[in-house]
Amino acid sequence: METLLDALREALRLLVDMDPALVAVVSMTLRVTGAALLLAVLIGLPFGAWLGLRERVPAAGCLLPIIYTGMGLPPVVVGLFVYLLLSRQGVLGRLDWLFTPRAMIMAQTIIALPLIVGLTMTALRSIDPTVKLQVRSLGATRLQLAWTLLVEARLGVLAAIIAAFGGIISEVGAVMLVGGNIEGQTRVLTTAIVLETRRGNFALALALGMLLLLLAFLTNWGFHRLSEERSAT
Repeated sequence: METLLDALREALRLLVDMDPALVAVVSMTLRVTGAALLLAVLIGLPFGAWLGLRERVPAAGCLLPIIYTGMGLPPVVVGLFVYLLLSRQGVLGRLDWLFTPRAMIMAQTIIALPLIVGLTMTALRSIDPTVKLQVRSLGATRLQLAWTLLVEARLGVLAAIIAAFGGIISEVGAVMLVGGNIEGQTRVLTTAIVLETRRGNFALALALGMLLLLLAFLTNWGFHRLSEERSAT
């Protein structure tokens, strides 16, 4: 018990002093996760909206199960897939991305994409059908209709983005496989926690874990505040 208390005190000291090792890991985490989330949103929102607006989805018997399966895809499987693609013998081996932040961004984008597509589609399909009819009756184009319904379903869309963020910032398998956990280059919060715990450096591991929990809390707190404001209006 005394050792745990000592580790907690040291972890708090590291956080208060803004230890350079902590800052570097958090910076890399936000860089990789932020870029992956942005890519997933830019690709996933339009695709999810397209699926949500269509009454009949082409090849829905195959496409929708693939999306739903992707929403629960184990990150380590994604990491293995990306590793094989980017290895020297892989299709994309010429890019020389393996064990770089780009490989990590690629893996996390693949993890986040099905979540954003699937949850955005569900959010749009849950809107009252009369809203769609009213917008169409006003002469809206398909693009205007999609934008209006995305605004109407903004809480569901925001929930999709937050779910994707939570899924990729907390995963360890994919980024460990394709990033290699290289200090100062590809080390992020989750991989650093694993490494420092194995080293017995529990103070730093606890400090990193606290930061990870703080990021998750702030994200969910922001969503809760937006939900309350939406309910009030």
